[in-house]
Amino acid sequence: MTLRPRERSRSAAEAIAVSALAFLAGDDERLERFVALAGIDIGRIREIAGRPEFLTAVMDHLMSDEPLLLSFAAHEGVRPEDVVRAAHTLGAGPWERDFA
Repeated sequence: MTLRPRERSRSAAEAIAVSALAFLAGDDERLERFVALAGIDIGRIREIAGRPEFLTAVMDHLMSDEPLLLSFAAHEGVRPEDVVRAAHTLGAGPWERDFA
């Protein structure tokens, strides 16, 4: 079975979001800040980690903190704009219409 371009794009975006979650979880302070701001019970992360809305929340968190986004991109060896594109693919981040 071959994935369509849109499915590949979403799959790649989800992979970046999972990496972002691992990045956040790799540092107690980053993880605690994320769960506090997102209003998530830290004990439920494993249970909800694969849900699309959770991955969107992870990417929203990165999009809200430019130094964190840049740090994640450098850590992963990807361009920051690729992280932003992935966030938008998952429905995260500000859109132009939000500022019109």
